[in-house]
Parts: sequence; C-alpha cells; structure tokens
Amino acid sequence: MTASPNPIATEHLPFFITAPGDTDMLYNITMVIVIGAVVLTGVVFLTIHSLPERMAHKSKKIQLDLIAVLCLLALLLHQHIFWFAAIILAFIDIPDFLTPVTRIATSVETMAGQETAAAPPADRSEPSPPKAAIADQLPKDKKGAARA
Repeated sequence: MTASPNPIATEHLPFFITAPGDTDMLYNITMVIVIGAVVLTGVVFLTIHSLPERMAHKSKKIQLDLIAVLCLLALLLHQHIFWFAAIILAFIDIPDFLTPVTRIATSVETMAGQETAAAPPADRSEPSPPKAAIADQLPKDKKGAARA
C-alpha cells in the first residue's frame, strides 16, 4: 500500500516536512547545533571565569591563591564583584615588603653576634663526627662504659 497524499495538499512540500516513519533531518541538525552551542557557551563561560587566575599564574604573582579563591567565589556565588576584584589583583603587582625586612633583621642580628633559631647553621669545612667517635672521647667509668 502506498500512501496517497491528501487531495487538498499541494504537489510540492518543503524539505523539512517528512513523511510518516521517515527520519526528521531538520530536527537532528537542530539538536546537534543546540548541543554544540550549549557546550561552546559553557567552555567560553568557564574560560572567562578562569582568566584572572591564568593571568596571575603566568606572571607568578604573590597573590595567586587569593585570586584563585575570588574566581571560585565568583563562579559559585554568581557575584561579579569577586571576578572584578580578581582581575584587578591579577593586573596589580603587590610589593613584597616582608623579604627586605627579614633580610634587614637577619643582618642586624649577624652584626650583633646573635644567631637566630631560623638561621641555617654555620658552614663547616669538616663533617660532624659520628656518634661512635664522640663516645670514645667521653670519660669512662671503671667498667669501661662511657659516662655522659
């Protein structure tokens, strides 16, 4: 049995009208375009959200962790002010005040003859003797055992 067209229908039908049981190509093409657009929009959205963090990582900023947290807050809370703060921090170089102050303090302590606990030990030209050699130098009691 062949399907006869309705006598009221025109002879020429547009390409997007399919016969019953045929594959609707317009629907399939539209679904591929919609899915591709959604994925592309998500990729662009996440790329833009991670832009300040990538900028700070490339320039090795001190405040990289702060920028990363601000980007994450902007992504999760949908508050644009966090993203703007992150992008501004990515462009600004915060000066490192701690390193010069630490170097000054270490120099002053060295000039005063004091050693800090955090300072590395003085460079020795000979390695430290093993424990057995130290035990030989300790005074011995009558039984031959070393006294501490």
